[in-house]
Amino acid sequence: MLVPFFFLLREGGIKVSITEFLTLLELLKERVISLDVEQFYYLSRACLVKNEALYDRFDRVFAVHFKGVQDLFESDAVDIPEDWLRKQFELGLSEEEKAQIEAMGGWEKLMETLKKRLEEQDERHQGGSKWIGTGGTSPFGAYGYNPEGIRIGQQESRHRRAVKVWDRREYRNLDDSLELGTRNLKVALRRLRRFAREGAADELDLPDTIDSTAKNAGLLELKMVPERHNATRVLLFLDVGGSMDDHVRVCEELFSAASSEFKHLEYFYFHNCVYEGVWKDNTRRYTEKTPTLDVMHKYSADYKLIFVGDATMSPYEIQYAGGSVEHMNDETGATWMKRLLDTYPRAIWLNPEPVQRWEYTPSIRLLSELMEQRMYPLTVNGLEMGMRELS
Repeated sequence: MLVPFFFLLREGGIKVSITEFLTLLELLKERVISLDVEQFYYLSRACLVKNEALYDRFDRVFAVHFKGVQDLFESDAVDIPEDWLRKQFELGLSEEEKAQIEAMGGWEKLMETLKKRLEEQDERHQGGSKWIGTGGTSPFGAYGYNPEGIRIGQQESRHRRAVKVWDRREYRNLDDSLELGTRNLKVALRRLRRFAREGAADELDLPDTIDSTAKNAGLLELKMVPERHNATRVLLFLDVGGSMDDHVRVCEELFSAASSEFKHLEYFYFHNCVYEGVWKDNTRRYTEKTPTLDVMHKYSADYKLIFVGDATMSPYEIQYAGGSVEHMNDETGATWMKRLLDTYPRAIWLNPEPVQRWEYTPSIRLLSELMEQRMYPLTVNGLEMGMRELS
């Protein structure tokens, strides 16, 4: 069963190695988990999946390959003969309730209806008067009321044992083809981190302390080093307003993730294309602008420049003076983009629009050419490609 699972994972895009598979087999041989499918799920995922962006793929493969296996591990899942169920059922009924069952068509009719409902129903149901579930008035289920009813699985429903972690697919938003959440963004942005020791020496250097003490005939000699910080410098330009209103959530999440990951982060806003001025506060965008030249002079060329925008606008806004929809720009957007890219050679553009639309939007093609094809989709996979470009 496990060998086909290994090959199915590889077919599903998860590059499991022989070493990882042998590690799983060794742990199973040592019985590090009990005979439980859920425990096996977590153990196998820990051994076979190296990137959490692949968790959703793993869940889908696991659900296909091990479909029905859970039933083998349910020690209390036994078949009860119908005549036993009838006798036990009748012991708890009053004469009035028996009469109500007969009014429905008798026990045989009730069981026949139950079997039919079990065949037809393919999901959980709560409330209502027909399907098998909880809290309703159907004759079948739990925690509801019907005088002609059969109580089914009441205790087990309380513990939600039928809900399996791989069916819930908790990590579907981590799939590297989907848009990002703050958690996924942080994981992807960490690829850009570069650590350095800066500032005052206030952190104990244990290896050097041990080495120096040994050389000093055992007399303690403390060695200190500056604290280790992420030294990556990021300049973030965010497009706001207009068509970008549809992407506010993901941009907020990107900003939140970047703020927590990078100590040296500077950000500015622009609309559609960068011109002679950018701003920090959207409520004062017309009164408190920062000249783009001042930004280029203030922040050194070692900053990584990241544009975030859908690049969806009239081509005139990029190619012509006066093409801006908000003001009279003396120089084209393309001119300012080239200046920024000459100043900051490490630069990318992250686009929240689906890649399928890029080919049909002239302004996206123009900006992608200006960026020398360094435009990436705002997905896990796209952000990882962008971080590799900036590294």
